[in-house]
Amino acid sequence: MSLDTVFGKVPDPSSYSFPDYALPQGDPVRPVAVTEAELAALLSLYERFAAVDPTGVGSNPFVRATSELLEQTFGTTLERPDERLNDDIAAMLNDFSDDLGGRSLGVVDATPAHLRTLYFFLTSAKAYHVAPYIDFSPDEAAVRTLYEVYERVMEQDFYLKRPRSVME
Repeated sequence: MSLDTVFGKVPDPSSYSFPDYALPQGDPVRPVAVTEAELAALLSLYERFAAVDPTGVGSNPFVRATSELLEQTFGTTLERPDERLNDDIAAMLNDFSDDLGGRSLGVVDATPAHLRTLYFFLTSAKAYHVAPYIDFSPDEAAVRTLYEVYERVMEQDFYLKRPRSVME
């Protein structure tokens, strides 16, 4: 299966919406099985993904100087949207790693935020791959693993991780 085949399965962001995950009296999670090998593949894909600079700030001194001038002039830091996504992906992978606990196979609790992060990780990886000005050719097996984990999370039902009683 090629990268285009895997990326072709990803729902189109222009027509995709997240369902309502509001469950009363607890934290909704979707438990999914993840192996240590799958987590390692996701971590390696994340490292390649996080190294991409779609804006050119790192490689273009003029863009970098302009960004620094804007920061000094307006007193705010410029945050690239992909940096926030990188932080979210790192947090999700840390959560999965903690749930796995060093075992070769375990169950991780995917929250609604994790599901959104998996989806945006997939769509952003696809966007980087198809963009003609970005050189991003990820490992096909890692992308397939990411899609399979996303699909497993989508197929699960939510349950309440820490249910609260009516008395609380």
